[in-house]
Amino acid sequence: MVRHVKAAEERRLEIIKTSEKLFKEKGYDKTSVEAIIKEIGVAKGTFYYYFKSKEEVLEAIVDRTLDHIVEMAEAVANNTSMDALTKTRLLLSNSRIGDETATEIIEFLHLPANRELHEMTNIQTVLRLSPILARIVKQGNEEGVFDAKRPLETIQLLLTGGQFLLDGGLFDFSQKEIAERRAALQALTEKALGARPGAFDFMNEALSEKGASE
Repeated sequence: MVRHVKAAEERRLEIIKTSEKLFKEKGYDKTSVEAIIKEIGVAKGTFYYYFKSKEEVLEAIVDRTLDHIVEMAEAVANNTSMDALTKTRLLLSNSRIGDETATEIIEFLHLPANRELHEMTNIQTVLRLSPILARIVKQGNEEGVFDAKRPLETIQLLLTGGQFLLDGGLFDFSQKEIAERRAALQALTEKALGARPGAFDFMNEALSEKGASE
C-alpha cells in the first residue's frame, strides 16, 4: 500500500482549517489539541511539528483572517467604478470588514487570555489597512469630497484611536457611552479628512436605527 504523505503547507493548512471549524462548533476553550488531531486523523507529533500549542494555531487563524480582510479591502480600493465615499462606506460602516469567520475570530481575541494577541492584531490591522484606506482618501481628494493633507498619517491616527477606545471593552463603557464616542469619532473623521458634516453617517447607522426603534 502506498502511503499518502501530504505536502507540508497542505498539512499545515489542514490543521488550521480543522481547528477553525472546531473552534466555531465547540468554542475555543473547549477544543483541545487532542480533539483537533482526532478530527484530522493524525498523530500528536504531526500537530506539534507545525504548531507548538493551540494558541499558536489561533495566531495562524488570525493571520489568515487578516490576509482575507486585506484582500477584500484591496478589491474595494482597486474598483475603478466606485467613488471614494462609496469605498469608505463599504470599509468603515458598522458592519466589520470580512465575513462571519472574521467576526468569530474577533470574539476569540476579546478573551482576557488573548489580550497580547489582540493588541498585536490591532497593530497589524492598522499597518496593513491604513495604506489601502489612504489611497481611497487620496482619490477623495482628487474628487473634491475630501481635503486631507496627510492621508496615511491621518488614517493611522483615526484607526488606532477608534480601535483602542472602542474595541474590546477596555474602558467598560456603557452602550450609551459607546454611542456618544462613536458619534464623536464620526465627527473627528469628517473634520480630519475634510469631508462635509454628515458624510460619514454610515459609521453609526446601526446605532441610529436602534435608537429610532426604541
